[in-house]
Amino acid sequence: MSDEIKHECGIALLRLRKPLQYYIDKYGTPLYAVNKMALLMNKQANRGQDGAGIANIKLNVAPGYRFISRYRSVEAKPIEDIFEKINKKYRKAEKEDSKKYLNAEWLQENYGFTGEVWMGHLRYGTHGKNEIENCHPFLRQNNWRSRNLVVAGNFNMTNVDELFDKLVSLGQHPKDKVDTVTVMEKIGHFLDEEVQRQFDHFKPLFPEDNQQLTSLIEENIDVARMLQRSCRDFDGGYTMCGMLGSGAAFVARDPAGIRPAYYYADDEVIVVASEKPAIKMSFNCDYDEIAEIGPGNALIIDTNGEYREEQFRDPLEKKSCSFERIYFSRASDPDIYRERKNLGKLVLPQILKEIDNDLANTVFSYIPNTAETAFFGLVEGLDEHLVKERKKHIREGVLFEEDLDRLLSFRPRTEKIISKDVKLRTFITNDTHRDEMVSNVYETTFEVIKKKEDTIVLIDDSIVRGTTLERSILRMLDRLEPKKIVIVSSAPQIRYPDCYGIDMSKMKDFVAFRAVLKLLEEENREELLEETLARCKDALENGYATQENYVKALYEPFTDEQISKKIAEIVTPKNCQAEVSIIYQTVDDLHKACPNHTGDWYFTGNYPTPGGNKVVNRAFVNYMIGKGNERAYGAF
Repeated sequence: MSDEIKHECGIALLRLRKPLQYYIDKYGTPLYAVNKMALLMNKQANRGQDGAGIANIKLNVAPGYRFISRYRSVEAKPIEDIFEKINKKYRKAEKEDSKKYLNAEWLQENYGFTGEVWMGHLRYGTHGKNEIENCHPFLRQNNWRSRNLVVAGNFNMTNVDELFDKLVSLGQHPKDKVDTVTVMEKIGHFLDEEVQRQFDHFKPLFPEDNQQLTSLIEENIDVARMLQRSCRDFDGGYTMCGMLGSGAAFVARDPAGIRPAYYYADDEVIVVASEKPAIKMSFNCDYDEIAEIGPGNALIIDTNGEYREEQFRDPLEKKSCSFERIYFSRASDPDIYRERKNLGKLVLPQILKEIDNDLANTVFSYIPNTAETAFFGLVEGLDEHLVKERKKHIREGVLFEEDLDRLLSFRPRTEKIISKDVKLRTFITNDTHRDEMVSNVYETTFEVIKKKEDTIVLIDDSIVRGTTLERSILRMLDRLEPKKIVIVSSAPQIRYPDCYGIDMSKMKDFVAFRAVLKLLEEENREELLEETLARCKDALENGYATQENYVKALYEPFTDEQISKKIAEIVTPKNCQAEVSIIYQTVDDLHKACPNHTGDWYFTGNYPTPGGNKVVNRAFVNYMIGKGNERAYGAF
């Protein structure tokens, strides 16, 4: 993606289903779980480079010994930093006593991160400072083992204010008004109530045996009931991992299935991750053995290692994030790979129309590195198109041998015109220095374009702000002196903010929104802005802003083609000699390419939860009253 954006985080959960000694004996090392967690997290490093965290719980440890361990890091290489610290513990243990090093009981009594239940998190901070306190997992401690709670997640809530007020009404005094705190404390409150419920039930049966009572409470905690009560007010996209001090664990997914969650289980492990390739590569299982946690469902793992999937909220229509398929998730997932190829193939008819079918004088390329798969699909579509054209010409007339040779030997011209320096990460800089960085991220290949004759067709995953096109890519391409430059987005126009985990929350950042503002100005229809502002304000002030996305009205007067044409004008640099046009994927073709992942609110404004409507209405008001840099929903 030319416009780098931060996005949803990654999770990893691993439960060993047998005692630690089993893995030491079978694999010859106590590091089995450590190594698997390191793989799971490294294979999802694309999901978070701002920070990482890991937590571990030991089962059946006697009182007086620590049973929860946690490390978090915001170092430049946080995953590497965390696992170096963990491995340092193991090296120390082996140095202390190489024989006892292979004794699970001794290890667990003397060293941390030797437990059977593991949770990992990778963080992309959509907002806020990149500080250790913002890193998951979060820990809620208690002297009752069953009341300890560790939580990490890939989530954003749209209704943090309401959730905060709920906590206050319960008698709590939250330390901060952010969704991580409110989620943690809400689940923690109902965990406490569930523990108390079990205590009240079993206490009369064992009035003098508190040890037996404690075991019974831990074995009978109804995790699904706890989630039903704590999550019923949540509005947002989420996959939340939790571990109880007793060793029970859960992974809960939002009712619309916005955020992803997959799991695999065998006799030795239960594992959950945000992406299937991480599980596949870490455990060498088949893809058809990896299941998806259903919307509104939670994978619940009991203290004894048994697991089940239970519904804790009524599911909504599934609207899993299509940006996962377009850009965020690894393309090594076979389904995502096919979908991205289809995205490239389906946009071909628009391209052929734009270049007037002049393939002989057109060079096709892509924005590295994530648009590469869509580019392969585009080239595959070109090949299929040419096969049809050859058949048509052969059927329609008699061809001389020279014409036939030219027809059969013609191949689309494809080149790697742009290269990207992956060491330069523009998205970690602040806005002030972004312009300087983007101009140096890309470099171009010379002497492959026929000057003043060729058209360059360059495919990208999506176009969010358009700043990289304007300030870097189009300037470089124009130096090659093509007749025309066609930028193709394999995603539709991004028109509305995301509030479920992607860093796209400000209306002013969207080049499509800027294009509509220009069109309204040029057609003297700016009163529509004031009318929409009045509707949004009234809805927010009178409590019905969740019912409708009023910002849609701004786009209704214009066709997709009109907006795309205006975007091309906006991003074309001054003094650019080549003609520039922009082509976007259609929403219909997006759904054809990704039929099982129809979350498209950033393109259509059709939010999967009521809170999304409130967020977009608030974001527009913020823009209109000069607060466009403010986030339209609770802080992260």
